[in-house]
Amino acid sequence: MQAWFASNPIVAYIVIFVLITYVYNKVFRVRQKLPLVKEIFLYLLMAMGTFMLLIFQIDKLPIIQCLLVAVGLMLLVRVRYFIEGRQKKKAEASARNS
Repeated sequence: MQAWFASNPIVAYIVIFVLITYVYNKVFRVRQKLPLVKEIFLYLLMAMGTFMLLIFQIDKLPIIQCLLVAVGLMLLVRVRYFIEGRQKKKAEASARNS
């Protein structure tokens, strides 16, 4: 996998950018939207940072794999919160019925 991403840098760049964008939007984004100019500036900075991470990826560091682990852990936390929310709703409904 590492060698394939090293031989296909455009695909690796897109994958890294998508994963970084997902992590930013799910973890670091504030509730209110930024103005359009700041939003564009932010994504341009993320694109430049993605280029740096691409260099590390081509240099045999597992950047994409680490980002996939981070996204997987984030999804695991979301599933856990969803299940806990359902359990709380069921407990509240059974408390009301009793």
